[in-house]
Amino acid sequence: MVSRFALTASFVALLLSPATGFAGSRGPLQIIVSKDQQSLVVYDGDAVIATSPVSTGKAGHATPTGIFSILEKRRHHKSNIYSNAPMPFMQRLTWSGIALHGSNHVPDYPASHGCVRLPSAFAASLYKMTERGVHVLISDRQISPAEVKSALLFRPVPVDIQPPLSDVPLRPAISQAGDTPVEVAMREPTGGAGTSRSMEEPIRILITRSDARDTMREVQTSLEFLGYAPGSIDGHAGTATIAALRAFQTGEGLESDGKLTPELTDKLLRKAGRTPPQNGKILVRQGFKPLFEAGLTIDKPEEALGTHFLQFRHNEEEGAEGKWFGVSLENHLPASMKKRLGISIEADPFAYNGIQRTLARMTISDDVRKRVEGLLAEGSSLSIADTESGLETGQGTDFITVSRSRPGD
Repeated sequence: MVSRFALTASFVALLLSPATGFAGSRGPLQIIVSKDQQSLVVYDGDAVIATSPVSTGKAGHATPTGIFSILEKRRHHKSNIYSNAPMPFMQRLTWSGIALHGSNHVPDYPASHGCVRLPSAFAASLYKMTERGVHVLISDRQISPAEVKSALLFRPVPVDIQPPLSDVPLRPAISQAGDTPVEVAMREPTGGAGTSRSMEEPIRILITRSDARDTMREVQTSLEFLGYAPGSIDGHAGTATIAALRAFQTGEGLESDGKLTPELTDKLLRKAGRTPPQNGKILVRQGFKPLFEAGLTIDKPEEALGTHFLQFRHNEEEGAEGKWFGVSLENHLPASMKKRLGISIEADPFAYNGIQRTLARMTISDDVRKRVEGLLAEGSSLSIADTESGLETGQGTDFITVSRSRPGD
């Protein structure tokens, strides 16, 4: 039987080989970590490029599962919470302290304080070929990407065709409005390569359900249109918004209690000539910054969308339209969240063609599609989840989706 470290050595040799080194990779890479297998696999599309043993977080310090990307890279790094423990070839996945890094102690069981430990030689090789934005998926079970075909998936437009912008029903991306930087559980401040935008830079797309904050934002926009003063259009019912609601109720001869009911929402939006927000939304980021968001319609909303990740490849091998490669992740929503979202049928991450069936339930307007496709580039990604990204998504990140891989987690 080949030992785990012998296996690592063989793949390091593969990485450094002139004929098959990472530097000559054909497309955007994707890294998948399995906690059950204590393994890491690097994919180019659906092709395995390299693999390595890892050691993830031990009991009480479990490594989170979900969809991440490399936010920062440092060859020499030390932890400021664990006695300046060295973290060579650190590749940060969250600003709260989760990272890939090299170690001289990588047993075949979870042993870290939450990070993903890599054998030192492999960590150095992996560091050389990655860049900020490379996606890292962490799952309990072993998963692997496969080509996904669907009429809903975005395709690139010819470079000489400019998508119309004036009629696109877009909203500024405000999901991070008012957020403050999360304190980093590492020693060194944020930094790394610049984040200047380029139309050729991959975009990050998230499709999720609309929520109460989206409705409140529509309410605030309506109040402002009607001449009231709701304060910031941020989706939060602050003092100014409640005062504006009371003023509107008074003007309409209603009880002035400032409570937003479905009936009041409908009356307010109709008065302003607006329609209720759609039950789904699409958010787009580029260069670790929000670009825009817009509505979409989700059929059978009582069924969970599940958690899925797809990455776009567009080169000569994939042809003019390119190819999407995707995986599904296990994600168990709490009962309270399912009730709030109106979900009565859970998603099956093992279902055949689960991604295609989820995509088939979505309707995106032509204007929004053209806007997204005008930005689509090699390495762009699409995440699908029932809930919008949580606290880990913010300033200087892609969309981060933290999953609950087991019921009751």
